[in-house]
Amino acid sequence: MNAAWPIALLLVTPFDPSLFTPNSCLSTAFYGNYQQGGTTLSVFRPDRECLDTWTTRARASSASITEAREDIQQLVWVEEQAIDVALKTQTRPFGSELDNFLYTLSTSERTPVQNGGTPVQEVMVNTHRQSGYAVLYRSPKAALLSVATAMSIDTLLPRFWKSTLLPTNPVPYIPVPSSSLKHVKGVLANLRFDPVIASIVGNISIPQINNDIRFLTGEDGKSGIISRHSFSSGARAAAIWLKNSFEETGAVCELKPFLPGFTPNVVCRYSSVLDTTATVILGAHYDSRGSFGDLRAPGGDDDGSGTAALLSIAKTIKRKGIRFLSNVELVAFAGEEQGLLGSKAYSRKFILPFAQYVAQHVSGELREANANLTMMIQADMLAYREPGEPPQLGLPELYVITDLFKN
Repeated sequence: MNAAWPIALLLVTPFDPSLFTPNSCLSTAFYGNYQQGGTTLSVFRPDRECLDTWTTRARASSASITEAREDIQQLVWVEEQAIDVALKTQTRPFGSELDNFLYTLSTSERTPVQNGGTPVQEVMVNTHRQSGYAVLYRSPKAALLSVATAMSIDTLLPRFWKSTLLPTNPVPYIPVPSSSLKHVKGVLANLRFDPVIASIVGNISIPQINNDIRFLTGEDGKSGIISRHSFSSGARAAAIWLKNSFEETGAVCELKPFLPGFTPNVVCRYSSVLDTTATVILGAHYDSRGSFGDLRAPGGDDDGSGTAALLSIAKTIKRKGIRFLSNVELVAFAGEEQGLLGSKAYSRKFILPFAQYVAQHVSGELREANANLTMMIQADMLAYREPGEPPQLGLPELYVITDLFKN
């Protein structure tokens, strides 16, 4: 279903707002910002004239230019996630992991695995047949690939890796308005300990969180969930259960499809007591993946922990009779493991490889509605630690606004 692209030039360079000036030809060849360790990189697909002009005037010393010598099928950014140093002892260096991953990718073919006649998860099986890929950019912490099996690449990723699908058409770079930055900085500057909020947090039920996670993973023996892969029946069952559970707390919920075959986003809203459009979003992803084609994808930690946290917040809202001065949305996203697809579809105009349908029918709801979004907090793999390691609270030394609100 992926339409092959013609041979092309690709530019990967450190992000800089000056790349997007009105008279810059690169501004119409932009394919998104992506992470390489602590560095944000921009990916462009310029024509030869544009690239020659840019390299003559302002080429960055760390820029990478690649000429694709075969048709580009689907671009995928893969990167090593930021993890605690202690966990790195459990993994091989990124280069070794990438080599092994590419070997697996080149000798694998997509095959739906059946469970009682029902497709559970589309996984890879070893067939010793070339599937086709090309490495277009590579560094010690990230790589840009052209692959034929992009929609199931998440089933092959090593531990502590993540992938992001690039769009098949250029996207606009939309800078965050200065007024929005000022507002968020003001909110952060005035954050203080509040005993009322502390008492509400203390009211969250840990046993209830355990019960919810056991339902999502199928460990309770009642839900019947084997996998919450985005294409699975288990994920669809989880979506319906989440919607019903949130609605029991007084939220108004909706299942929002975003791509054919994927389970929907679950969007739930508590309206403000004031007449305001200001909105705060708390999110988590309820889909999961089985590593290296494993049929079982319970996702207790990634991201049953975050999803159960959203449910615990919702149940505490009901139990304590909480009302809000801003609109509050609790959103359980799908398609995260394939490259943040559900959240991207909800946040901005979005185009995927199987494309004309998507280009015409899938749009970013928040962007199109010109939503007044104050803040979004994502809960993913909460309280993860090694066995025997004491619980810790890690606080970043620096909040980078461009990362929080990047395109």
